[in-house]
Amino acid sequence: MVKSMEVLDSYGSVDVSDSVAAQPKTDAGRELSSAILELRHAEQVQADRSQRISGLGGIDLAALRYLVQARREEREVSPKDLIVMLGTSSATVTNVIERLVSKGYVIREQHPSDRRAHYLVPTETAADLVDEVYGAHHGAVVSVIDSLDEQAATVTADTIRRIAAALDDLARRG
Repeated sequence: MVKSMEVLDSYGSVDVSDSVAAQPKTDAGRELSSAILELRHAEQVQADRSQRISGLGGIDLAALRYLVQARREEREVSPKDLIVMLGTSSATVTNVIERLVSKGYVIREQHPSDRRAHYLVPTETAADLVDEVYGAHHGAVVSVIDSLDEQAATVTADTIRRIAAALDDLARRG
């Protein structure tokens, strides 16, 4: 039995079905669906590659990438920020931090006015690792994006945003 629901996003109403068998109605739609599956597979291969190169687990690598990006943007990150960013528990983040500190990727920096609090600061070694792990991946994506004309880039961005909004709405509904 296929349950159908409409998701309302900023782009209008989108029919979303919970059936695995639901297929796009047009050949072009089926091609797009196939391309999205190919992208998901390529992203998973890249995630596995990143973990293999770094020697870190997925959550540790995600935390490190976030910390390095925040440092480059001159933002300070606390353990509480990591809890929110990773969508996990305090205990898990404590373990992640301990692993990253023990490997020399993160140092704890005392908060200037609250002696109980501290910030997490990635080391240069961490920044180098993140660049090594994600540099080629990011470069490949940017290269393809830069090869698109303005119209193709705009249509692609709009389509990706609409799909993301529909999936986010499903997640909110439970």
